[in-house]
Amino acid sequence: MRNFLVVYNRRTGANHVREFPAGHGREAIRERFLLERQHRGDSDIEIVVLGSESQDELMQTHSRYFRTATQI
Repeated sequence: MRNFLVVYNRRTGANHVREFPAGHGREAIRERFLLERQHRGDSDIEIVVLGSESQDELMQTHSRYFRTATQI
């Protein structure tokens, strides 16, 4: 299972997705913590690490990270 680091702007619906290969979950978590420190205090930014077989599957199971607020 791959890991995906998602940086999601709740206000605009913009996202950035970075894929980490299987076995690199710790690296994904470290990157998440680094980004959380950089965005501290910005309540519009949500940063998560999610496991999935593919980005297409991730877009189905966690679709809110790939839609704007009005689309939800």
